[in-house]
Amino acid sequence: MGFRAGGQDTALRERAARLALVSVLACAPLMLVAAPLCAQEDADGVLTLERLVELGLRDSYRVRQLQMGIDRTRALLRAEQAGLKSSVDLEITAPQFQSISEYEFDSQTQRNILVHQDTRRWEAELSIRQPVILFGIPTNGYLSLNNRMYRYDQLDEDDRDVRYYNRYFIAYEQPLFQPNTMRNDLLEAQLNVEEAELDYQDDVVGMIDDLAGDYFDLFEYAYERLIAEHTVQNLEVAMAAAQEVVTRDPTRAIEMDQLQVAVANAREEVQAAESGYRLLASSIRQDLRLPESEPLTVEPAIEVSPIRIDVQRAIELASTLAPRLRSLEIQRQMSEIQLEEARGRNGFRVDLELTYGREVQDPRFERLWQDPRNSYTVNVEAYVPIWDWGERDHRIAAQRISLERAELQIAEAQSQIASSVANQVQNLAEYQQRALNMQDNLAFARQITATTLERYRAGEVALVDVLQTIDREAQTAENLLDAFLGYRNALMSLQELTFYDFEYDMPLLERFAVLGGGE
Repeated sequence: MGFRAGGQDTALRERAARLALVSVLACAPLMLVAAPLCAQEDADGVLTLERLVELGLRDSYRVRQLQMGIDRTRALLRAEQAGLKSSVDLEITAPQFQSISEYEFDSQTQRNILVHQDTRRWEAELSIRQPVILFGIPTNGYLSLNNRMYRYDQLDEDDRDVRYYNRYFIAYEQPLFQPNTMRNDLLEAQLNVEEAELDYQDDVVGMIDDLAGDYFDLFEYAYERLIAEHTVQNLEVAMAAAQEVVTRDPTRAIEMDQLQVAVANAREEVQAAESGYRLLASSIRQDLRLPESEPLTVEPAIEVSPIRIDVQRAIELASTLAPRLRSLEIQRQMSEIQLEEARGRNGFRVDLELTYGREVQDPRFERLWQDPRNSYTVNVEAYVPIWDWGERDHRIAAQRISLERAELQIAEAQSQIASSVANQVQNLAEYQQRALNMQDNLAFARQITATTLERYRAGEVALVDVLQTIDREAQTAENLLDAFLGYRNALMSLQELTFYDFEYDMPLLERFAVLGGGE
């Protein structure tokens, strides 16, 4: 009797332990589902999306090339800006020797005669040029201060004539009725810088999206491994219950064999998930040029926080924060500049040049600053096209079509953005609701599994019911994973459209600390 009583006491303790284990197994996944993803960011050795993006952008050749492109366009912009400031030039001709015979017209004999010239010339001209800018806009004209000096020697067989010349004057040059190249070059340089920065942002967001895809591929393998491990645990609990059932009814011994096969299959799924995870992690390391020692460990915690997104606000963000419309607007402005240049090519134009100063000419160098006299020049040159077989008109028509096409692309992009954002917001809402529903379904499925296991131990249900319940729980977990990944993909697609992270309520580049490129 004492042995029997002890055996009953031991059986009761084992049964209580198994019930506790079933309760823990049923509740642990629920706690995992409820664990927030952001709470794992500080865990040692755990890979987060932010960390993977940081690793992906840190040594990316593409990012470095984009940064170099921005640095290049900024250097060109600084060159154009420097061109709007004063410049100092010194032009020297020292010396210019000529000993040559040329035909010249002799007015006395009314015929050309061969004249031999033997001259020596030393000249220097110092100029300080300043582009003329009115109200912050370059006028395409130049104002300059100039000083020209030279010595001119004319030699002949019997004499030598030496002359010194000095002139200091103000000059003004102004092109009229033609494109303002100075302003256009500056505007093009500014647009090129902005376009390079927009390309940088667009490519970085695309890389973030790709890296997020890699991260959630790892997440999928890790969660599938978790599902398989939990299935193994459920089957092991069922095997413990089956031992009691077989002890009471030896004719049901085949159920142990069935459970062993099911456990082996479940463990194979665990190994398959681990193998897929390992191969994908190795591929990511190679793509990101990371050492094999770099940990890529993802802890798959599913959290679906309801997000309410106003469609009109999302469309506004996609129109202003995302670079697509601004890039098209830059192309439209470039087309306007090209149209202006096409109108000025072979068109009517006028070049105006005015000078006023003082000059001295003397055989002695020391007298060059004595008794100067006034000097001035007025030069107006005009180009009037008469007939070119329509060349200029056709060029203008071609550039006007380019401008109209750019405007049409902007209108098309606005329509596409509104449609795409509205569809993506709806898609996100649907996946979000599915994921929330599947969270509740998974919790309910695990409660059913725990209850079915206990009823199987008590002999109230057959093994086939247990296997179906465990399989149904695993399928529910897979459905939750699919819904969650669909939710994440929809959210990433919306972020790529709007350049805004609605989870953190901040611009996407700001969240990942990507605020600019280049210098």
